[in-house]
Amino acid sequence: MTDINTLALHAGYDPTSGGGLFPPLHMAVAYPYDSAERGRLMCLGEDSGFTYSRVGNPTNDILEKRLAVMEGGEAGLATASGLAAVFMAVLQFIEKTKSEVVCSGRVYGNTKNQLRLTWPTLGVTPRFVDSPHDLSAWEAAINENTAVVYVESPSNPDVFVADVKALADLAHQHNLPLIIDSTLATPVFLRPLSLGADVVIHSATKYLSGHSAALGGVIVGQRDWVEGIRNGHYHFVGPTMSAFNAWLTLMGIETVGLRMARAVSTAQKVAEFLAAHPNVQSVNYPGLPTHPQHSLAIAQMGCGGTSLLSFVVEGGTKGAWAVLESLKVIIQATHLGSNQTVAVHPATTTHVRQPPEMRQAAGVLDGMIRCSVGLEDPGDLIADLDQALATIE
Repeated sequence: MTDINTLALHAGYDPTSGGGLFPPLHMAVAYPYDSAERGRLMCLGEDSGFTYSRVGNPTNDILEKRLAVMEGGEAGLATASGLAAVFMAVLQFIEKTKSEVVCSGRVYGNTKNQLRLTWPTLGVTPRFVDSPHDLSAWEAAINENTAVVYVESPSNPDVFVADVKALADLAHQHNLPLIIDSTLATPVFLRPLSLGADVVIHSATKYLSGHSAALGGVIVGQRDWVEGIRNGHYHFVGPTMSAFNAWLTLMGIETVGLRMARAVSTAQKVAEFLAAHPNVQSVNYPGLPTHPQHSLAIAQMGCGGTSLLSFVVEGGTKGAWAVLESLKVIIQATHLGSNQTVAVHPATTTHVRQPPEMRQAAGVLDGMIRCSVGLEDPGDLIADLDQALATIE
């Protein structure tokens, strides 16, 4: 099995094992073991059985195996949220105080907040690369204290596309690992490990589940490294995805290939409409020839690679709010990757905790609206945006 749609239905689970056609939900907290010696080995992480759901659960195990196969990795680890995945993945590479994380300046607002506000309290310093398209800027940020290189591609909300292979090669030249947040592309359009990345993380809350009913994250990488997290910091801190959320995420993953193809196709049409609208100053979408990384996106993902786009309207915050509050089909919500199309004003929501100069450096302008295109009819979405944009004075 190699096709992503087949893997999304079959990887990591044998339905003839007695569990049923769809993977079962295991809600138990603890799992009895058949001998004291086996219990000892499981608690040391030397036996793959289950003892306690904070560390491993049969439903979570299916999700972890499925996503690992879909990403072309050896092992996966499910976490309580996407930000928990970010934290645990970075933490595993921090071996000393005064370590530094070199990170793209164009990442999700709360990823940046975690790095700039939480990590310094633990003695770790972030170095943000505000021109992540420029490999020399990454090179300049790396020093003897760098522990890990981190990028999000495509990025939220300005949809920057990283050259994953080039960045992985640079990181490896310095004997550093590359972590990539591939939430917006999913393994449907991007498999970063095949391009040289060492670790892939996702907010499974988004496209992987699709239905907006389950919070979760996932980490995929080499088996020894992933199991090192499970039997170390993950075991002691407890950022575990609930079995119910893992079960709901498995339900969403079955259709992720179909959903992503439809959503990306519609996003392309919406982006083209917005690019021609007189009240829109600019559109950020990799599927447009005007996007700075358009050629890279086509070569690396085959298309725009995500259904997320952002656009800047006339009138700054006032204009953006007028558009958002006039939408009738598109829902105003701080979310993305849902089956429903949602839109939000990043400057006053996802990036509101950042000072204006930091938002500007990350390309988050006051007139920017972020739109995650869902599964509705393209014509209905375009008509809704058209009438809302007409409200800008």
